[in-house]
Amino acid sequence: MNSIEEIIEDVKQGKIVILVDDEDRENEGDFVIPAENATAEAINFMATHGRGLICLSLTQEDADRLALQPIKPEYNEAPEHTAFTVPIDAKKGVTTGISTHDRASTIRQAISEDSRPEDFVRPGHIFPLIAKKGGVLVRAGHTEASVDISRLAGFHPASVICEIMKENGDMARLEDLMTFSEKYGIKIATIADLIRYRIGKESFVRRVAEAEVPTEYGVFRTIAFENEIDGLQHMAFVKGELSSEDDTLVRVHSDCAISDIFGSLYCHSRAKLTESLKMIEANGSGVLVYINQESSNGGFAKKITRYSDGKIGEAPALVPERQELKAELRHYGVGAQILRDLGVRDIRLLTNNPVRVKGLEGFGLRIVGSVPVDISDYREKEAAIGKSSDYGNILSISK
Repeated sequence: MNSIEEIIEDVKQGKIVILVDDEDRENEGDFVIPAENATAEAINFMATHGRGLICLSLTQEDADRLALQPIKPEYNEAPEHTAFTVPIDAKKGVTTGISTHDRASTIRQAISEDSRPEDFVRPGHIFPLIAKKGGVLVRAGHTEASVDISRLAGFHPASVICEIMKENGDMARLEDLMTFSEKYGIKIATIADLIRYRIGKESFVRRVAEAEVPTEYGVFRTIAFENEIDGLQHMAFVKGELSSEDDTLVRVHSDCAISDIFGSLYCHSRAKLTESLKMIEANGSGVLVYINQESSNGGFAKKITRYSDGKIGEAPALVPERQELKAELRHYGVGAQILRDLGVRDIRLLTNNPVRVKGLEGFGLRIVGSVPVDISDYREKEAAIGKSSDYGNILSISK
């Protein structure tokens, strides 16, 4: 795999690149090239070697200028809800619209700021796709990734993309794509890497409120942050003076209201939250970043439904591992941006899962060590309750 920096450099040089999404999503690779560089030769290469649908990824602003409306939700049954519009052809400078020269001409005219809706016929042979505002930080699709890459490379935020199929007509998967990349000397990277790159390079959290808050565990300077991409608000509980020169004791805690507030024993979230605050207070300095994830992760109903088959002391299968890691990538990214805003650089991470230490690396932070959170007292309590009562069906939902 190549780095996003390498991808951007090749895109700047007018080269085609390949972007791959996750196995739990489409598990596909697309050719990507900025719309400004979409020559007839580039279109021909995509059509010949990609064999998939050739589409034009656009921002909402470009779509509005061309009066391109997404297919109505009730008619869009695409698994990932790709925002297709009616396909278009340019009225001038083309013949039937299907040749590589015609398609390249339609693309060039579509991204021109001077073009208007009346300059195109519908339906045509170029399939516009509307990217979500916020790009891959909102939707981890090829549409958003391709627009992000063009913008990062200094081009108009629009790209031409094409799914890559094998000669037998099957979709090319990662192993096939790696072989293809090596054969043709085309750089390849993942959309997950692009998400990580953007989170590490851009800043999209801002402080919206601050107060000294006394708690059961001590007084903390509490700061509310807002994510300007999705509008969600998060909190940081700060103890003592923080310095970029010293390592800081840190806990990044994803909220779980049913445990944090109501004390559910289906997970150890409250125990970890409580003990982390105690440890930071005892240390005299540190930060607990409280990430608001449930608002963007299906809410209370989804959480309770997932708990319905759980047993006390057993962690229910909340989400498939890859989806969980994808969510953590965003949550840790937001947490990292909050920590950077607070001036934290070197951290000792409060966690019982050393694997997750990697979650904060690569975001301008350095992990100098991990510190376990002792929740043995809570495990003993849940074991006692589990023996005395049948909690297995407490949260069962009527079918």
